[in-house]
Amino acid sequence: QVQLVESGGGLVQTGASLRLSCAASGRSFANYAMGWFRQAPGKEREFVAAITWDSSNSYYTDSVKGRFTISRDNAKNTVYLQMNSLKPEDTAVYRCAAATTSYLLRNNGTINYWGQGTQVTVSS
Repeated sequence: QVQLVESGGGLVQTGASLRLSCAASGRSFANYAMGWFRQAPGKEREFVAAITWDSSNSYYTDSVKGRFTISRDNAKNTVYLQMNSLKPEDTAVYRCAAATTSYLLRNNGTINYWGQGTQVTVSS
């Protein structure tokens, strides 16, 4: 069993940066690929980024490439999302997720665990 708790969201202005953290409990964190998703009001949930269990590969949706960076520290059971050059369209609830492979995260596959989410609001 893995529990995921996000932190680091907030209200920022356009162009600012935030770093989201997702702390996992449980001993099997390193067995999972991790990802970040977001959902804005009135919109469907959207894949943002994913990272393999060993950090060998990372993936991003086109709209955040070059601005967001996903990373993980298996010793700390934590995955991060560094968000730079934030735009109003990045406003959403951001949730972390765990799955057995990054492919599942990227392709609407089975997600084993979800966090509760953290709000990111970018003002113009």
